[in-house]
Parts: sequence; structure tokens; C-alpha cells
Amino acid sequence: MNVEKTKVVRISRQPFPVKIMIDKKQLDNVESFKYLGGILTNDGICTCEIKCRIAMAKAAFNKKRTLFTSTLDLELRKKLVKCYIWSIALYGAETWTLRTVDQKHLESFEIFEMWYWRRMEKVSWTDHVRNEEVLLRVKEQRNILHEIRKRKANWIGYILRRNCLLQRVIEGKILGGTEVTGRQGKRRRKLLDDLKERRGYSHLKEEALDRTMWRARFGRGFGPVVRQTTNE
Repeated sequence: MNVEKTKVVRISRQPFPVKIMIDKKQLDNVESFKYLGGILTNDGICTCEIKCRIAMAKAAFNKKRTLFTSTLDLELRKKLVKCYIWSIALYGAETWTLRTVDQKHLESFEIFEMWYWRRMEKVSWTDHVRNEEVLLRVKEQRNILHEIRKRKANWIGYILRRNCLLQRVIEGKILGGTEVTGRQGKRRRKLLDDLKERRGYSHLKEEALDRTMWRARFGRGFGPVVRQTTNE
């Protein structure tokens, strides 16, 4: 273990540092750490990771803009965008806990999504072409949030079908935990809340045991997002 490259991130409501000694050297406590391509923060919130992913996706598009706006077949360019841009933007999205502010950031990325569809079709904002018309031309819908929820549903369904440590972590059944009482404010949103809004957890877990039922229910329930927009 390389002591210089090893850091400690304590994900807790308590700000106290963790003292871990290796070879008589104390590991540094940091507020955030990049691990396996994702950013972990000491508050357990995904906002920093989401903003970073959006910025990386925008930079990737600008780097290959000439390719995406070339004379290649539209379907091929769409596949390139989803492979090259979406894979960057949605890396690790299965584990994101989406708060209201995070959904707003992703909605801003949907604005960027419209931007690159317009660039691909060479439609300027001054042409007064509605977003719906652009989406019809490229045969797409605004579906970033849909794609995230679909990936989350697939991943969580796989976890709930297994009796493993990760399932217990998601359910919050770790032994020896300290109960927090008297906490002020709104309850923090949890990983399963996106799926539990439609049905209770017991029903959710029961459905997950049947893979065919799980895919059928969430395949219909999490359709692409279609919005009414004004002239732009």
C-alpha cells in the first residue's frame, strides 16, 4: 500500500477526522477523492460527480465536433454520440442519488443535448426552429433522466435478487449502526427513492425477484421524457 497515494474520506454527518496509521504514518483525511473514475465526497452527495460528468461530456463533444457534424449517415452519428458522449456523461449513473438540484443539473445537460442535436442538423438558434422539430428530424426524444432511471432500475433489480452485502447496505441493515435522533430538516433522499415513489419497498423487492416482471414494469413506467417547449 502506497501511503502517499492513500487517502481517507469519512462519509458521515460528523466532521471528525479518522486516524489510520500505516508504517507509523497517518493517512491524510480529505473531503473528496476520485476512485475508479467517480468522485466520492464526505457528505455522500452526488452533485459534484454529476457536474463533473456533464463538463467532461461537453468537452468530449467539442473535441469531436467535426465528426458529429460531418456528412456521415445520421444514424451512425447518433450511435457515435451515444457511445462517445453518453458513456462519459452517465458513467456510474446507476449509483447516483438524484436530489432536486441534481435533476436540475441534468435538465441543463438536456439543454446541451438539444444543442448537439441542432449542431448535427446544422440548425442555428436564430432559425426559429422548435425543439420538437429538431427532435423529429433526428428521431429522438429528451431522455437523459429516463436513461439514468432505467440503468438504476436494472442495477438495483440485480442487487435485490441477491443476498449480498451490497443489498444490506442499500436496505440500511448494517449491524452496530448508531441511531440518529432529533435531526432537523427534510429527510435526505436515498438511492431507492426514485423507484419507491411508485410502490413500497416490499412490493419493489418482490418484483425484483421476477426478472421478467421487473423489466416489463419499469420498461413501461420509465418512458422517455417528452416536454412541451416554446419557440426558440
